[in-house]
Amino acid sequence: MIDHLDHLVLTCVNPDTTTHFYTEVLKMKKETFRGGRVAFRFGNQKINLHVKGQEFEPKAHVPVPGALDLCFTKQ
Repeated sequence: MIDHLDHLVLTCVNPDTTTHFYTEVLKMKKETFRGGRVAFRFGNQKINLHVKGQEFEPKAHVPVPGALDLCFTKQ
């Protein structure tokens, strides 16, 4: 059974433009993790950033730029 939404994954084409929008326009905090992984945090929520063709595992079956993947936590 699903307990809650853990995070979203956003696949993009241009990470610099995407980072600018989420940090400068929407005022989210950028976090960088081991291996160069990037996420945008707002409150207790997080959007993980994937770059088309350089996605991290796990990833969507067919990652599409501009689409959001939902990642749930099970009980």
